[in-house]
Amino acid sequence: MIRDKPVIRFALLSCLVAAPLAAPAGAQSIDAARTAYAEGRFADASRIAERLGGSEGYALAARALVVHARHVAGDGEKEESFERAVGLARKAVGADPRNANAHLQLARAIGRLAQAVGAFEAANRGYAEKVRESTETALRLDPRLAAAYLSLGRWHAGIVGAAGSFVARLTFGARERDALAAFERAFELAPDRKAVPLQYALGLLALDEDEYREKARALLKRAIDIPARDAYDRLLHERAVDRLKALDASGG
Repeated sequence: MIRDKPVIRFALLSCLVAAPLAAPAGAQSIDAARTAYAEGRFADASRIAERLGGSEGYALAARALVVHARHVAGDGEKEESFERAVGLARKAVGADPRNANAHLQLARAIGRLAQAVGAFEAANRGYAEKVRESTETALRLDPRLAAAYLSLGRWHAGIVGAAGSFVARLTFGARERDALAAFERAFELAPDRKAVPLQYALGLLALDEDEYREKARALLKRAIDIPARDAYDRLLHERAVDRLKALDASGG
């Protein structure tokens, strides 16, 4: 049975991971924000980067706030924090429309907000389309942005996994082959970033857990073996470990 369209739209919205930001003018301030982020002080990182302003500052502020809201903040704070992150990311895009990372952070923040407000409200607001639009804009501006390929791959995989190949292609233009191509491109660009094999594996499992079980298992093991570079990587490490345990427990 095909799920209701709003539910399908909501299912495709997943965690978006971004590449490190390049240092702009005012490097001392942005370095302080990055240090706070690396140490796991995500709320502090967001505040510092927001005060810095500019496209890079707002983009980092949005990214850090999304991570804080997802992993640290209480349930009652999440929706408001994600809304603030969307606003910060929009400021980043407005300050420099050619900043690919700003568009990626906007996609990431909208995706998390969609999960917070619920499937039907997210569908009414057109969040699924906005996530894809921002991700594809990021790739047009920077075709080597591995994090954006991961986002695009998860977008296609989420729809195909939720709706089935035929409805996904007919209704959304989502295809399994496009998901796989996006994941492969991300892997080519950044094979040693912990997020890449992890998100690749999660996308494969969303497509078809039985068909891609062994490849996903290998990717999860690879993600676990890559040393964590900062606090966010440690969060990704925990997720990879948990997902591998769940996959093994499910049999096969």
